[in-house]
Amino acid sequence: MTFKMGRRALMTAAAVFAFTGPALAGGHQVLDEIHFLIPGGAGGGWDGTARGTGEVLTGSGLVASASYENMSGGGGGVAIAHLIENAESMENTLMVNSTPIVIRSLTGVFPQSFRDLTPVAGTIGDYAAIVVNTDSDIMSMDDLLGAYRADNNSVAVGGGSVPGGMDHLVAAMVMQAAGEDPTGFNYIPYDAGGEAMAGLLSGEIQALSTGFSEAVALAQQGEVRILGVTAPERVDAFADAPTMMEQGLDTTFVNWRGFFAAPGVSDEQLAAYQDALTKMYDTEEWEEVRARNGWVNIHNNGDEFVSFLEEQEKVIGDLMRTLGFL
Repeated sequence: MTFKMGRRALMTAAAVFAFTGPALAGGHQVLDEIHFLIPGGAGGGWDGTARGTGEVLTGSGLVASASYENMSGGGGGVAIAHLIENAESMENTLMVNSTPIVIRSLTGVFPQSFRDLTPVAGTIGDYAAIVVNTDSDIMSMDDLLGAYRADNNSVAVGGGSVPGGMDHLVAAMVMQAAGEDPTGFNYIPYDAGGEAMAGLLSGEIQALSTGFSEAVALAQQGEVRILGVTAPERVDAFADAPTMMEQGLDTTFVNWRGFFAAPGVSDEQLAAYQDALTKMYDTEEWEEVRARNGWVNIHNNGDEFVSFLEEQEKVIGDLMRTLGFL
């Protein structure tokens, strides 16, 4: 199954916001500080996106300082509720999120949706990957599918999301493309990508559905083998990783990631956030971090981000109903 993000996701917004307030007159710095709220544990895609973005913003001088807070629980719902309930004191806070904020709202994992927050900007896309421990005898997607067909109870696929969440959805798409029941395999959920990767390395699971950027670093260290990536063609960040498509599995997928502010954040602060993130793309620091992680530039700002989220809600909802998750 081919999953497309839609036209808006592939366009880079060129708008630069003009404003007064947090920006220094005539200077490079846009904000004094940003506190990044991360809805999952260390080592996951949200964690990497927040810390990579903070690294660029501070390294380029656009933001003077950045701090980070990991707040796991409820499939991301704990952090979302925290941001909403403490909105008045969180003017300087950006929460990272991604496709799961749409998925988990649709499935009722938490009662809120992106409409209860202030969408700031979508910033990147990250492909998905299926990986195994390098000690595994499984060398390809054919091997993994062969092991599953021989004894489906012996093959557990893990992910850093709840059942019916994004990692589960990606694995289900691959299974469906292989002609298998997309809801029939053994999926083991973990709280975040870091815990899921630990489960793979310890042998609790035989394969892991995860973000490509999360897999690249461990693959480079020789700890995991990337069996397939959901990109339409091989990604330079780890060109040894074969695509699902070249292995006869019609599956492409890119997970957007972006940032949200608290409800009721001031127009001035929102404009400052959007200005800093827009300018980030023109820095050398950004290209270094983006290339290192194999991210795709997907920049949706302001109203365009809201329209994109609404489109995602419809497309993902239809896909999940097709796969039997809704």
